[in-house]
Amino acid sequence: MIYTITFNPSLDLNMAVDEFVLSHTNRAKTEELLLGGKGINVSTVLKNLGIDNTAIFYAAGFTGDEIEKRVHDFGIKSECIKLEDGLSRINVKIKNIDGTEINGLGPDIPSEKVDELLEKLKELKDSDVLILAGSIPSSMPNTIYSDILNIVPAKNVKVVVDATGELLLNTLKYEPFLIKPNNHELEEIFKVKIEDKESIISYAKKLKDMGAKNVLVSMAGDGALLVADDYKVYESEAPIGKVINAVGAGDSMVAGFVAGCLNDEGGLLDEINYEHAFRLGLSAGSASAFSSNLATKSEIIDLYNKTYK
Repeated sequence: MIYTITFNPSLDLNMAVDEFVLSHTNRAKTEELLLGGKGINVSTVLKNLGIDNTAIFYAAGFTGDEIEKRVHDFGIKSECIKLEDGLSRINVKIKNIDGTEINGLGPDIPSEKVDELLEKLKELKDSDVLILAGSIPSSMPNTIYSDILNIVPAKNVKVVVDATGELLLNTLKYEPFLIKPNNHELEEIFKVKIEDKESIISYAKKLKDMGAKNVLVSMAGDGALLVADDYKVYESEAPIGKVINAVGAGDSMVAGFVAGCLNDEGGLLDEINYEHAFRLGLSAGSASAFSSNLATKSEIIDLYNKTYK
């Protein structure tokens, strides 16, 4: 089974305006309310690809109730950990003004609720895949992902980490199966200015040397590259298309890559075709960017076939 964890899920209020003027009342010309949170986005795209998975997430207040309802209505298996205080986030995104958005803080997660999650994860089995994606509330330590990885390695659980900064770096000693920084996050991690693709490859290999099995680097319109488990490098320009909404594109890339590594029973293949997994990940990420919502299976497969066959 594949599990995703989202500490800070959200409802994303996506709006478009004709013109945004500071200190004035601005009226939306379109709006839609969507599920948000990186782990839940990964679960959604996996579900769209026909891959069974379970979303584990925290939820608080009436917004948390709506998140839980929407996950259930979409048909994703879920294990919701309810919080008594606070509200799950509402993120406001003005999608036609260069990705302008305001993301909420999210509720505090008390230690006993963290313990509840850790107890759930002790039940994971060999060959399960665990995907840790996204931010954490400010009340939590940046060791929480590494605390989780400290529980699961003895069970041969394959772990995917899509996070930034110390939250990511703290997991590397546990040798996660996949990490997915973008090129800007590489700059932040290594405190450098990256000028060319060769440098991106070099710093991705450094992350692999630090413990990651596979390092998938997204580069927005410049495509992506993968330093695979055997240090072979795969790279590709972005598929051709018009970007409509880039929110969730990186999460879709993670879902597509993982999907490309799975057998018919939902476990990881013994012999992974990393080129195929890489291309499917990039196709999924791009297909979501070319859509107003997260990509469907047909959108992903059509783009894959158009780009690589």
